[in-house]
Amino acid sequence: MTPKPRKPTIDMVASKSEVSKTTISRFLNGKYEYMSEETKKRIQHVVDELNYRPNNFARSLKSNKSGLIGVVVADITSPFSSILVKGIGDFCNERGYQIITTNTDEDPSKEREYLESLVGGEMVEGLIVNTTGKNDDLLSQLGSQGTPIVLADRAMEHLEFDTITNNNYGMTRDTLNHMTESGFEHVAFFTQAMGANSSRRIRHEAYLDFYEYEPGDAPYVYEIDTNNSRAVIESIQAFIGQTQGHTRAIFAVNGVVLLAVVRGIVELGLKMPDDIGVCGYDDWEWATLVPPGISAIEQPSYQVGLEAAKRVIARINGSKAKAKVIELPSKLHVRGSTTLK
Repeated sequence: MTPKPRKPTIDMVASKSEVSKTTISRFLNGKYEYMSEETKKRIQHVVDELNYRPNNFARSLKSNKSGLIGVVVADITSPFSSILVKGIGDFCNERGYQIITTNTDEDPSKEREYLESLVGGEMVEGLIVNTTGKNDDLLSQLGSQGTPIVLADRAMEHLEFDTITNNNYGMTRDTLNHMTESGFEHVAFFTQAMGANSSRRIRHEAYLDFYEYEPGDAPYVYEIDTNNSRAVIESIQAFIGQTQGHTRAIFAVNGVVLLAVVRGIVELGLKMPDDIGVCGYDDWEWATLVPPGISAIEQPSYQVGLEAAKRVIARINGSKAKAKVIELPSKLHVRGSTTLK
Protein backbone atom coordinates (compact mmCIF):
# COMPACT_ATOMS: atom_id res chain seq x y z
CA MET A 1 0.00 0.00 0.00
CA THR A 2 1.42 3.37 -1.04
CA PRO A 3 1.91 5.63 2.01
CA LYS A 4 -0.19 8.77 2.03
CA PRO A 5 1.94 11.83 1.18
CA ARG A 6 2.76 13.89 4.22
CA LYS A 7 0.93 17.21 4.35
CA PRO A 8 3.43 20.09 4.22
CA THR A 9 3.86 22.04 7.47
CA ILE A 10 5.24 25.44 8.35
CA ASP A 11 8.32 23.65 9.80
CA MET A 12 8.98 22.06 6.42
CA VAL A 13 8.61 25.42 4.63
CA ALA A 14 10.95 27.11 7.12
CA SER A 15 13.56 24.35 6.85
CA LYS A 16 13.57 24.29 3.06
CA SER A 17 13.62 28.10 2.88
CA GLU A 18 16.46 28.25 5.43
CA VAL A 19 14.66 30.79 7.60
CA SER A 20 12.82 30.70 10.92
CA LYS A 21 9.16 29.80 11.44
CA THR A 22 8.64 33.41 12.57
CA THR A 23 9.87 34.67 9.20
CA ILE A 24 7.53 32.27 7.38
CA SER A 25 4.64 33.47 9.54
CA ARG A 26 5.46 37.11 8.78
CA PHE A 27 5.62 36.28 5.06
CA LEU A 28 2.24 34.53 5.10
CA ASN A 29 0.71 37.51 6.89
CA GLY A 30 2.08 40.06 4.44
CA LYS A 31 4.60 41.61 6.85
CA TYR A 32 7.55 42.27 4.54
CA GLU A 33 9.05 45.36 6.22
CA TYR A 34 12.36 43.73 7.16
CA MET A 35 12.46 41.04 4.50
CA SER A 36 14.71 41.17 1.45
CA GLU A 37 13.36 40.55 -2.04
CA GLU A 38 15.62 37.49 -2.33
CA THR A 39 14.15 35.99 0.86
CA LYS A 40 10.58 36.67 -0.25
CA LYS A 41 11.19 35.02 -3.61
CA ARG A 42 12.85 32.00 -1.98
CA ILE A 43 9.96 31.51 0.45
CA GLN A 44 7.35 31.93 -2.31
CA HIS A 45 9.17 29.33 -4.40
CA VAL A 46 9.10 26.82 -1.53
CA VAL A 47 5.44 27.57 -0.74
CA ASP A 48 4.56 26.92 -4.39
CA GLU A 49 6.77 23.84 -4.63
CA LEU A 50 5.27 22.22 -1.53
CA ASN A 51 1.77 23.53 -2.31
CA TYR A 52 1.67 24.71 1.30
CA ARG A 53 -1.61 26.16 2.57
CA PRO A 54 -1.89 27.51 6.13
CA ASN A 55 -4.45 25.88 8.39
CA ASN A 56 -6.95 28.72 8.40
CA PHE A 57 -9.34 27.01 10.83
CA ALA A 58 -6.62 26.43 13.42
CA ARG A 59 -5.40 29.99 13.05
CA SER A 60 -8.88 31.39 13.57
CA LEU A 61 -9.33 29.37 16.79
CA LYS A 62 -6.05 30.66 18.18
CA SER A 63 -6.57 34.31 17.23
CA ASN A 64 -10.35 34.56 17.43
CA LYS A 65 -10.32 35.90 13.87
CA SER A 66 -12.50 34.73 11.00
CA GLY A 67 -9.87 34.48 8.27
CA LEU A 68 -12.43 36.00 5.90
CA ILE A 69 -12.11 39.03 3.64
CA GLY A 70 -15.17 40.71 2.15
CA VAL A 71 -15.05 41.60 -1.55
CA VAL A 72 -17.70 44.05 -2.77
CA VAL A 73 -17.85 44.45 -6.57
CA ALA A 74 -20.08 46.74 -8.61
CA ASP A 75 -20.86 44.38 -11.50
CA ILE A 76 -19.93 40.71 -11.24
CA THR A 77 -21.15 40.06 -14.82
CA SER A 78 -18.29 42.15 -16.20
CA PRO A 79 -15.22 40.12 -17.22
CA PHE A 80 -13.15 42.81 -15.51
CA SER A 81 -14.80 41.99 -12.17
CA SER A 82 -14.47 38.23 -12.54
CA ILE A 83 -10.75 38.51 -13.31
CA LEU A 84 -10.32 41.01 -10.46
CA VAL A 85 -11.98 38.60 -8.01
CA LYS A 86 -9.77 35.73 -9.24
CA GLY A 87 -6.66 37.79 -8.48
CA ILE A 88 -7.98 38.56 -5.01
CA GLY A 89 -9.00 34.97 -4.35
CA ASP A 90 -5.72 33.44 -5.53
CA PHE A 91 -3.59 35.64 -3.28
CA CYS A 92 -5.89 35.33 -0.27
CA ASN A 93 -5.90 31.54 -0.63
CA GLU A 94 -2.09 31.49 -0.65
CA ARG A 95 -2.10 33.44 2.60
CA GLY A 96 -4.72 31.29 4.29
CA TYR A 97 -7.68 33.63 3.89
CA GLN A 98 -11.03 33.00 2.23
CA ILE A 99 -13.16 35.61 0.48
CA ILE A 100 -16.86 36.42 0.59
CA THR A 101 -17.88 38.09 -2.68
CA THR A 102 -20.95 40.30 -3.03
CA ASN A 103 -22.33 42.03 -6.12
CA THR A 104 -24.02 45.44 -5.90
CA ASP A 105 -25.24 45.75 -9.51
CA GLU A 106 -23.99 49.37 -9.36
CA ASP A 107 -26.71 50.02 -6.74
CA PRO A 108 -25.48 52.22 -3.84
CA SER A 109 -28.22 50.96 -1.51
CA LYS A 110 -27.16 47.35 -2.10
CA GLU A 111 -23.56 48.34 -1.55
CA ARG A 112 -24.43 49.98 1.75
CA GLU A 113 -26.39 46.94 2.86
CA TYR A 114 -23.53 44.55 2.05
CA LEU A 115 -20.90 46.73 3.72
CA GLU A 116 -22.93 47.02 6.91
CA SER A 117 -23.73 43.30 6.92
CA LEU A 118 -20.15 42.13 6.36
CA VAL A 119 -18.67 44.40 9.01
CA GLY A 120 -21.57 44.68 11.44
CA GLY A 121 -21.62 40.99 12.25
CA GLU A 122 -17.80 40.89 12.54
CA MET A 123 -17.96 38.45 9.64
CA VAL A 124 -14.80 39.70 7.91
CA GLU A 125 -11.39 40.95 8.95
CA GLY A 126 -11.09 43.41 6.06
CA LEU A 127 -12.76 44.69 2.92
CA ILE A 128 -11.80 45.10 -0.74
CA VAL A 129 -14.30 47.39 -2.43
CA ASN A 130 -14.96 48.17 -6.09
CA THR A 131 -17.10 51.09 -5.07
CA THR A 132 -20.13 52.69 -6.70
CA GLY A 133 -18.74 56.01 -5.48
CA LYS A 134 -21.90 56.83 -3.55
CA ASN A 135 -21.00 55.52 -0.09
CA ASP A 136 -17.82 57.40 0.76
CA ASP A 137 -19.33 58.45 4.10
CA LEU A 138 -19.95 54.85 5.17
CA LEU A 139 -16.52 53.67 4.00
CA SER A 140 -14.90 56.51 5.97
CA GLN A 141 -16.93 55.55 9.04
CA LEU A 142 -15.99 51.88 8.80
CA GLY A 143 -12.35 52.78 8.31
CA SER A 144 -12.34 55.10 11.34
CA GLN A 145 -13.80 52.24 13.40
CA GLY A 146 -10.83 50.06 12.55
CA THR A 147 -11.92 48.02 9.52
CA PRO A 148 -9.00 47.56 7.08
CA ILE A 149 -10.25 48.70 3.64
CA VAL A 150 -8.63 48.72 0.21
CA LEU A 151 -10.30 50.11 -2.92
CA ALA A 152 -9.95 48.21 -6.19
CA ASP A 153 -10.12 50.02 -9.57
CA ARG A 154 -12.31 52.89 -8.36
CA ALA A 155 -11.30 55.65 -5.96
CA MET A 156 -13.04 57.81 -3.37
CA GLU A 157 -13.12 61.57 -3.81
CA HIS A 158 -10.50 61.97 -1.07
CA LEU A 159 -7.64 59.55 -0.48
CA GLU A 160 -8.31 57.64 2.74
CA PHE A 161 -7.48 54.05 1.80
CA ASP A 162 -4.98 52.24 -0.38
CA THR A 163 -6.41 52.39 -3.89
CA ILE A 164 -5.25 49.98 -6.60
CA THR A 165 -6.11 51.01 -10.13
CA ASN A 166 -4.57 51.34 -13.59
CA ASN A 167 -3.10 54.38 -15.30
CA ASN A 168 -6.46 55.60 -16.59
CA TYR A 169 -5.45 59.16 -17.43
CA GLY A 170 -2.15 58.42 -19.15
CA MET A 171 -3.45 55.36 -21.00
CA THR A 172 -6.47 57.25 -22.32
CA ARG A 173 -4.28 60.07 -23.61
CA ASP A 174 -1.84 57.61 -25.21
CA THR A 175 -4.74 55.86 -26.96
CA LEU A 176 -6.21 59.13 -28.22
CA ASN A 177 -2.77 60.09 -29.49
CA HIS A 178 -2.61 56.77 -31.38
CA MET A 179 -6.01 57.48 -32.93
CA THR A 180 -4.98 60.98 -33.96
CA GLU A 181 -1.67 59.80 -35.43
CA SER A 182 -3.59 57.07 -37.29
CA GLY A 183 -5.41 59.80 -39.19
CA PHE A 184 -8.75 60.21 -37.40
CA GLU A 185 -9.76 63.86 -37.49
CA HIS A 186 -12.63 63.58 -35.01
CA VAL A 187 -12.89 61.19 -32.05
CA ALA A 188 -16.06 60.78 -29.98
CA PHE A 189 -16.16 59.70 -26.34
CA PHE A 190 -18.86 57.09 -25.66
CA THR A 191 -19.62 56.27 -22.04
CA GLN A 192 -22.23 54.98 -19.67
CA ALA A 193 -23.51 57.53 -17.14
CA MET A 194 -20.37 58.70 -15.33
CA GLY A 195 -21.92 59.64 -11.99
CA ALA A 196 -19.39 59.08 -9.20
CA ASN A 197 -17.49 56.35 -11.09
CA SER A 198 -13.89 57.55 -10.76
CA SER A 199 -12.49 55.47 -13.65
CA ARG A 200 -15.02 56.82 -16.14
CA ARG A 201 -14.56 60.38 -14.88
CA ILE A 202 -10.76 60.23 -15.12
CA ARG A 203 -10.92 58.85 -18.66
CA HIS A 204 -13.39 61.60 -19.58
CA GLU A 205 -11.08 64.21 -18.05
CA ALA A 206 -8.16 62.86 -20.10
CA TYR A 207 -10.31 63.10 -23.26
CA LEU A 208 -11.24 66.72 -22.53
CA ASP A 209 -7.65 67.66 -21.78
CA PHE A 210 -6.28 65.93 -24.86
CA TYR A 211 -8.55 67.86 -27.22
CA GLU A 212 -8.51 71.00 -25.04
CA TYR A 213 -12.28 70.99 -24.62
CA GLU A 214 -13.95 72.83 -21.78
CA PRO A 215 -16.26 70.68 -19.61
CA GLY A 216 -19.75 70.81 -21.09
CA ASP A 217 -18.52 72.15 -24.44
CA ALA A 218 -17.10 68.96 -25.94
CA PRO A 219 -19.03 68.33 -29.19
CA TYR A 220 -18.65 64.56 -29.32
CA VAL A 221 -19.40 63.16 -25.85
CA TYR A 222 -22.25 60.64 -25.75
CA GLU A 223 -23.68 59.05 -22.59
CA ILE A 224 -25.43 55.88 -23.72
CA ASP A 225 -27.61 53.18 -22.22
CA THR A 226 -25.89 49.98 -23.31
CA ASN A 227 -29.13 48.03 -22.81
CA ASN A 228 -30.88 50.18 -25.45
CA SER A 229 -29.42 49.17 -28.82
CA ARG A 230 -31.59 51.63 -30.74
CA ALA A 231 -30.32 54.55 -28.65
CA VAL A 232 -26.72 53.41 -29.19
CA ILE A 233 -27.25 53.29 -32.94
CA GLU A 234 -28.84 56.75 -32.90
CA SER A 235 -25.80 58.14 -31.05
CA ILE A 236 -23.46 56.62 -33.64
CA GLN A 237 -25.58 58.11 -36.44
CA ALA A 238 -25.58 61.51 -34.73
CA PHE A 239 -21.78 61.49 -34.52
CA ILE A 240 -21.49 60.49 -38.19
CA GLY A 241 -23.89 63.28 -39.12
CA GLN A 242 -21.74 65.84 -37.29
CA THR A 243 -18.54 64.74 -39.04
CA GLN A 244 -19.51 64.32 -42.68
CA GLY A 245 -16.50 64.48 -44.99
CA HIS A 246 -14.00 63.71 -42.21
CA THR A 247 -12.33 60.61 -40.81
CA ARG A 248 -13.88 59.69 -37.48
CA ALA A 249 -13.58 57.19 -34.65
CA ILE A 250 -15.16 56.32 -31.31
CA PHE A 251 -13.33 55.87 -28.02
CA ALA A 252 -15.32 53.60 -25.66
CA VAL A 253 -14.93 54.14 -21.91
CA ASN A 254 -15.13 50.43 -21.01
CA GLY A 255 -15.69 46.96 -22.42
CA VAL A 256 -19.47 47.05 -22.05
CA VAL A 257 -19.65 50.28 -24.06
CA LEU A 258 -17.11 49.01 -26.59
CA LEU A 259 -19.21 45.91 -27.27
CA ALA A 260 -22.41 47.97 -27.60
CA VAL A 261 -20.72 50.36 -30.05
CA VAL A 262 -19.27 47.56 -32.18
CA ARG A 263 -22.69 45.88 -32.33
CA GLY A 264 -24.21 49.17 -33.45
CA ILE A 265 -21.57 49.69 -36.13
CA VAL A 266 -22.09 46.15 -37.46
CA GLU A 267 -25.88 46.56 -37.45
CA LEU A 268 -25.56 49.80 -39.43
CA GLY A 269 -23.45 47.99 -42.01
CA LEU A 270 -20.51 50.35 -41.55
CA LYS A 271 -16.95 49.33 -42.34
CA MET A 272 -14.23 49.67 -39.72
CA PRO A 273 -12.08 51.71 -39.92
CA ASP A 274 -12.99 53.27 -43.30
CA ASP A 275 -16.46 54.47 -42.31
CA ILE A 276 -15.67 54.77 -38.62
CA GLY A 277 -12.84 53.63 -36.37
CA VAL A 278 -13.30 52.29 -32.85
CA CYS A 279 -11.09 51.68 -29.85
CA GLY A 280 -11.39 51.62 -26.06
CA TYR A 281 -11.32 49.66 -22.84
CA ASP A 282 -11.29 46.55 -22.38
CA ASP A 283 -9.40 43.90 -24.35
CA TRP A 284 -11.80 40.99 -23.94
CA GLU A 285 -11.55 37.84 -26.06
CA TRP A 286 -14.24 38.79 -28.57
CA ALA A 287 -12.18 41.83 -29.69
CA THR A 288 -9.94 39.60 -31.82
CA LEU A 289 -12.88 37.76 -33.39
CA VAL A 290 -14.73 40.71 -34.95
CA PRO A 291 -13.24 41.69 -38.33
CA PRO A 292 -10.95 43.55 -38.78
CA GLY A 293 -9.97 43.10 -35.10
CA ILE A 294 -10.87 45.70 -32.49
CA SER A 295 -8.12 47.87 -31.02
CA ALA A 296 -8.51 47.73 -27.26
CA ILE A 297 -6.81 48.51 -23.95
CA GLU A 298 -5.88 45.57 -21.78
CA GLN A 299 -6.27 46.42 -18.11
CA PRO A 300 -4.17 44.63 -15.45
CA SER A 301 -7.36 43.29 -13.82
CA TYR A 302 -5.76 40.24 -12.20
CA GLN A 303 -2.82 42.25 -10.89
CA VAL A 304 -5.18 44.90 -9.45
CA GLY A 305 -6.96 42.15 -7.51
CA LEU A 306 -3.72 40.57 -6.35
CA GLU A 307 -2.26 43.87 -5.15
CA ALA A 308 -5.51 44.80 -3.40
CA ALA A 309 -5.44 41.48 -1.54
CA LYS A 310 -1.80 41.96 -0.60
CA ARG A 311 -2.54 45.43 0.77
CA VAL A 312 -5.61 44.49 2.79
CA ILE A 313 -3.84 41.53 4.41
CA ALA A 314 -0.95 43.82 5.35
CA ARG A 315 -3.47 46.23 6.92
CA ILE A 316 -5.18 43.39 8.77
CA ASN A 317 -1.80 42.49 10.21
CA GLY A 318 -1.12 45.97 11.51
CA SER A 319 0.53 47.93 8.69
CA LYS A 320 0.30 51.67 9.44
CA ALA A 321 1.82 52.82 6.15
CA LYS A 322 0.31 55.98 4.69
CA ALA A 323 -2.54 55.29 2.26
CA LYS A 324 -1.58 55.68 -1.37
CA VAL A 325 -2.81 55.22 -4.92
CA ILE A 326 -1.04 52.49 -6.88
CA GLU A 327 -1.44 52.77 -10.66
CA LEU A 328 -0.59 49.63 -12.60
CA PRO A 329 0.24 49.90 -16.32
CA SER A 330 -2.26 49.00 -19.04
CA LYS A 331 -1.45 48.01 -22.62
CA LEU A 332 -2.98 49.09 -25.93
CA HIS A 333 -3.42 46.34 -28.52
CA VAL A 334 -3.64 47.97 -31.95
CA ARG A 335 -5.71 46.06 -34.51
CA GLY A 336 -7.53 46.77 -37.75
CA SER A 337 -10.33 48.96 -36.30
CA THR A 338 -7.91 51.91 -35.97
CA THR A 339 -5.61 51.17 -38.90
CA LEU A 340 -6.52 53.48 -41.78
CA LYS A 341 -5.00 52.54 -45.12
